[in-house]
Amino acid sequence: MCTVLSKGRIYPHGVTASYGEMCYHDNSLVSASLEALIQHLVPTVDYYPDRSYVFTFLLSSRLFLHPYELMTRVCHLCVEQQRSGDALLDKIRFREVAPKLVQLLTEWTETFPYDFRDERMMRCLKDMTHHVARGDEYSWRAMQQMTQRLIKRLSALGQYEEAVAALNTVAMERPASLKSKQASGQRSDVMSVCEDAFILAQQLTHIELDRLSFIGPEEFIQTFAMKDPLENHKGFFRKRKTSNLEAYINWFNRLSYLVATEICMPVKKKHRARIIEFFIDVAQECFNIGNFNSLMAIITGMNMSPVSRLKKTWSKVNTDKFEILEHQMDPSSNFSNYRTALRGATQRSETAHSSQEKIVIPFFSLLIKDIYFLNEGCASRLPNGHINFEKLWELAKQVSEFLVWRQVICPFDRDRRVLQYLVTTPVFSEDELHLASYESEGPENNMEKDSRRSLR
Repeated sequence: MCTVLSKGRIYPHGVTASYGEMCYHDNSLVSASLEALIQHLVPTVDYYPDRSYVFTFLLSSRLFLHPYELMTRVCHLCVEQQRSGDALLDKIRFREVAPKLVQLLTEWTETFPYDFRDERMMRCLKDMTHHVARGDEYSWRAMQQMTQRLIKRLSALGQYEEAVAALNTVAMERPASLKSKQASGQRSDVMSVCEDAFILAQQLTHIELDRLSFIGPEEFIQTFAMKDPLENHKGFFRKRKTSNLEAYINWFNRLSYLVATEICMPVKKKHRARIIEFFIDVAQECFNIGNFNSLMAIITGMNMSPVSRLKKTWSKVNTDKFEILEHQMDPSSNFSNYRTALRGATQRSETAHSSQEKIVIPFFSLLIKDIYFLNEGCASRLPNGHINFEKLWELAKQVSEFLVWRQVICPFDRDRRVLQYLVTTPVFSEDELHLASYESEGPENNMEKDSRRSLR
């Protein structure tokens, strides 16, 4: 049950500012009007919002208003609250609140830097820097340093996005050698580049952590936020708001197709069986490291029909280890086995004595699905028009766990040759996989014969 509090604050000179109703249960905020939540974010001389509140509201406010609108209103309120009509007094009062405003903007720029790809956000930041400069030199310097860090982060993001686009272009250049198995003899395979399953798992972990580190926490919310007329606006909306998240999902798909290509490519059955066994070992090493995303991508590739139909090849493989791994990632009971393993990896990470023990790379599609269902399963607004803050706390809890995993620095040595191979070597399309599979082991029934005919 909620206690409805009409929450007010005492400002200098005894002015009481009431900012609507906020509803608490056991000292935890459960609902409030949007206006009250915005006001609750605004620092004063004697008040600074709780850090968990700052993260939660900045993350989920985009379900209700554009980050630019929020930024404008917060900065405006912070300035207006110091106005008394006396210019000198206003300056003194703003100087007192300036460090807290800078602290809030620092949290915003460091946790949600991609919001500032919108030129209006940058303009607002610039305006506040000028405003702060008039009142407090210390805060002005802090604003300048914050802006420099932000520009550096956005520059790194731009370079990352260009690099991913360039790698994708290289991978899409499909040499003739890939078009048929006979002609593909000259293509090197994964085992000619790296024979050690542990090293390959380490390099996969590098790619995973690199790509994870560029996903903004807000991208999880923006996958289902703000389908509104602002979509066509320049700046923030011109850039795809979930592009790094999508690039990461594309990496999962690429790895699955790479695994299937490597297995279907060799002409000899013995060679195909060896590649399957190698990838089973790689998947096991990924599991041991805590890299569940690569593990699931490998299992997905091995379960694709062009691979799974190669019965003569599979008969040469000891599948015991593979069956255990499949059991770990079994989707039944809402992936209960995987969730248990993830909890174990998370606990290991929390008490880790080495960088390697800190690694937790979740099965990413399931993480997105969990957040999506949490959003869909709970109303964002209550019947009285209040925002359902209990839901926002839950969203923030799931996303903040991801942020902890995202900041782990990969402890393994990089092998440039292996990394290059994993991200650029061309892979078969679905049709090419089926054709290669039929060339390895001919069609077994009329349906497969028809399929091969149509593909040719």
